[in-house]
Amino acid sequence: MDAYDEDPEARPGVGGPAGARLPEGAPVDKDPTAGAPAVSADTRATADAAGREGSAAGEDSRDADAGQPAQPAQSAPSASSALPAQSAWGGREDGAALPSQARQGADSAPGGQQAAPGACAPQAGPAEAAAPHPAPRTGVAALSPRYQVAAALALAVVGVAACVHLLMVFLSLAPANTVTKQHGRAVEQWVYPEFEQNWKLFAPNPLQQNIAVQVRAEVRMKDGTLRTTGWRDLSAQDGAAIDGNLVPSHTQQNELRRAWDFFVATHTADNRPVGMRGSLSEQYVSRIVVMRLYRTDPISRDGVIRRVQVRASTTNVQPPAWSRERVSDKPVYRVMPWWTVTADEAAGGVR
Repeated sequence: MDAYDEDPEARPGVGGPAGARLPEGAPVDKDPTAGAPAVSADTRATADAAGREGSAAGEDSRDADAGQPAQPAQSAPSASSALPAQSAWGGREDGAALPSQARQGADSAPGGQQAAPGACAPQAGPAEAAAPHPAPRTGVAALSPRYQVAAALALAVVGVAACVHLLMVFLSLAPANTVTKQHGRAVEQWVYPEFEQNWKLFAPNPLQQNIAVQVRAEVRMKDGTLRTTGWRDLSAQDGAAIDGNLVPSHTQQNELRRAWDFFVATHTADNRPVGMRGSLSEQYVSRIVVMRLYRTDPISRDGVIRRVQVRASTTNVQPPAWSRERVSDKPVYRVMPWWTVTADEAAGGVR
């Protein structure tokens, strides 16, 4: 009986026929996991080669019986014979690393070491191959350093100016304090007249009256006669100029109103001036009304104004329809005496 005779008690060989007995004296490995003797890798390789040669010889004999010329059998190296023998523990019997283990070792090599020649390196994907382009800069960051410095300085100046303006407006509205006593003139020069704030609308007792300043004049005509004009409503003229105007003039809004408030605050109820400020306010109102008459009144333009008389018409604001409050709708007049116009003003110096 040779090495490949069947034996019912023999262990099946790897890649060989079932029941093949191993040659006598062949080394046998012990499988520590299964507890049964394991065939060594060299023995398995020899048995596989012998089995393939026997199969090739049988095919040649069948071809000869069929009347075809026999082809020489060519044995190709098997995968088991081409690869190094592997032990039961997953490594080579001679202690060398398998190719797969060598590749794993090359892949896991530290970043500072160069992989061994022939090792398989991971291929970079499309996202890794093409580096992303940096996003374009916008806003102030897109400017050159010189323009960035200029923009920063401009923003700083605007911020400081805004803070100073808010502080000045606050001091003009705040009650009297140490700062306003020492720097009150500077605050007034900054705020008035362009940035004046009138908080009477939000006062505990807001204004509920319409006050109109009216004027008439005594004019000397070119023929020497004197003519008296009718009452002209200067407040109504300012209201018509402001109505529908997106950017009304501060003169139209505040000049006449502030002048009359100044006059009332410096005069008694019987129209007597209080101190020098009273006389100053009277002159201020007189000059304003004379200028208005020369600009808008045809009779005044044809002659010379000698005297003017001012009155204030006060009318109560009517309550809403759902209110039960009832107030008078008749105007109340406060009439000033005739004021003589100076020679400079009468000659047209205020036109």
